[in-house]
Amino acid sequence: MKLRLSPAPHLRSGESIEKIMYWVVIALLPALAWSVYVFGFPALRVILITTATTIAVEYIIQKTQKMRLSCFDGSAIITGLLLAMNLPSSAPWWMCVVGGLIAIGIGKMVFGGLGNNIFNPALVARVVLFISFPVQMTHWPVPLATDAISSATPLGLLGTSGAIKAMESFPLMDMFMGRIGGSLGEVSALMLIIGGLILLAKGYIKWDIPVSFIGTTALMVYIINLINPGQTASVPFHLLSGGLMIGAIFMATDMVTSPLTTKGRLVFGFGCGLITVLIRIYGSFPEGVSFAILLMNAMTPTIDRYIRPRVYGTGRAK
Repeated sequence: MKLRLSPAPHLRSGESIEKIMYWVVIALLPALAWSVYVFGFPALRVILITTATTIAVEYIIQKTQKMRLSCFDGSAIITGLLLAMNLPSSAPWWMCVVGGLIAIGIGKMVFGGLGNNIFNPALVARVVLFISFPVQMTHWPVPLATDAISSATPLGLLGTSGAIKAMESFPLMDMFMGRIGGSLGEVSALMLIIGGLILLAKGYIKWDIPVSFIGTTALMVYIINLINPGQTASVPFHLLSGGLMIGAIFMATDMVTSPLTTKGRLVFGFGCGLITVLIRIYGSFPEGVSFAILLMNAMTPTIDRYIRPRVYGTGRAK
C-alpha cells in the first residue's frame, strides 16, 4: 500500500471526482445541443472529434508512463467538450485533433495530470490554435444555414465597423437566445446560464468568480462609454457577445486553476474582467476572454499566497 502525500489544503468532500465531472458534462449539454441545432452536423463532428482525441491522448500518456488510468473520470471529456465549444463548426478534423493533443499533452499531462495543471487545458489549446491557424479559427458559418457561407461575429463587426453598426446588426435577443455566428460556445447565453445554474445548485461552482468577472466587465464598459460615449458597444452587447458567458461560468471557475478563497476568487474574477475589456477595446484582438483567464491562471498561486484565510482559533496580529 502506497502512502500518498500532498500539500495543504487537504479538502475532503463526499462527492467523487467522477460525479462532479459528469455533472459538469450534464450542465454543458444545453449549450452543446443548441450549437448542434444552430450549426448542424458540422458542430457534432467537432464535438465528437475533440472529445475522442482528448480521451485517447490521456489514455496513451497514462498507459505509456505507467500512471493510474483515469481517462474516463470525466475530466478528459470536459476538456474535449470545452475545446469544441471554443472552435467554429467549420474547424477541419485535423485541427480538432491537434487541439485535443495540445489540451491534454501540453495543457494537462505535462504538469502531472488532473489537479496539477496551472492553466485551463482547453484554453491553452484554443490560444495555440488561434495563433497558429487564424484563418480556420475565424471562419464563422452562418447560423441556421445549410451552406458554409462565412458570417461576422458581434465582436468582429464591432472591431471593423464600429459600435452602431454592430449593435444594429445583432439584436440583443438574438444574442441571448443564440441566433448568431461564432464558436460553438458563443451562440447562446441562455443555454450557458442554464448550465451555470445547474452547477450553482449542485454547489460545484461558487457565485464569486462569475459575478466578479461579468460585473467587472459591465462596470468597465459602462465607465469607458461614460468617459467617451460611443467608443464601444453597450454593456448588454459586451455581456452577451464572445466567450464571456462560457468563460465566466465554465472555464474561469475551474477548481484546479482558480484561487481557494472567496476573496481570492473575487480578485481573480476582477482581473479576468479587467483584462477582457482592455483587450476587446484597446487591443488588436476582438476577444480577450481566453487570454484574460490564462493570465489570471498564472496569477492564482500568487493570489493564494497573499490572500489567506485566518487560521481557525487565532486573532489578527497586533
